[in-house]
Amino acid sequence: MGQPVAGNPSQFMMERAFAAAGLEWRYLTLEVSPENLPAAVAGMKAMGFRGGNFTIPHKVAVIPHLKRLSEAAELMGAVNCIFAEEDGFVGENTDGKGFVSALKEVIEPEGKKVVLFGAGGAARAIAVELGLNKAAAVDIVNRDAGRGRDLAKLLSERVGIQSKWIPWNGQHELAEDADIVINGTSIGLCDSTAMVPVDPSTFRESMVVADVIFNPPMTPFLQAAQDKGCRNIDGLGMLVNQGVIGFKIWTGIDPDPGVMREALEEYLGI
Repeated sequence: MGQPVAGNPSQFMMERAFAAAGLEWRYLTLEVSPENLPAAVAGMKAMGFRGGNFTIPHKVAVIPHLKRLSEAAELMGAVNCIFAEEDGFVGENTDGKGFVSALKEVIEPEGKKVVLFGAGGAARAIAVELGLNKAAAVDIVNRDAGRGRDLAKLLSERVGIQSKWIPWNGQHELAEDADIVINGTSIGLCDSTAMVPVDPSTFRESMVVADVIFNPPMTPFLQAAQDKGCRNIDGLGMLVNQGVIGFKIWTGIDPDPGVMREALEEYLGI
């Protein structure tokens, strides 16, 4: 559930996984405007939904309409997954967990210095999970000073890692000692020409560069990093891993991640 959701492959991926697990379940893609979010959540409860996912712009706005939050979702202040209990929905966040699972296939975050673009729902989830996985420091690069400072304060005071907000003015120049660079914004979603405002000359071969954008999987941001010899992580790995977590939450069954990845690649024509 989100706006926009055109081009989101989650339904295709999840229904393939349901079929592979022998479950006669459906996963629906629903475009819902911010003003209709309260009615949409009430409708899910009335119709007996087992749960669902939320994306931009609902990850924070959905919280007041839920019964309670998991510890992780409360800490992050954002929800991307809900599941039903007897008298309402519980908010969970699988964004950060899914991202870190994909990241660990390439590099361990422990002891690493991270530059994170953005301070919205996905970025907050990623930052918290990186902190819980003992990253050395996370620099938050964001235009909005309030959100940037709030996230840096959360990481410093509640997660216990070094963090600071850096104003995002024009093309950001990456610090030479950055180990991991992450685009946690929506820049590039369904737009193969949109480039994250970063100085591409400051990418270094030693960096691992990740993007939460899954469509297209090779964004201009990742292409610029690849051109400099960086190791890249696209948004597909994050999407698969968070799908695996949500599937287990709703069904109690472990899905086949290979089926999910293949479905994504088929949907996106990769």
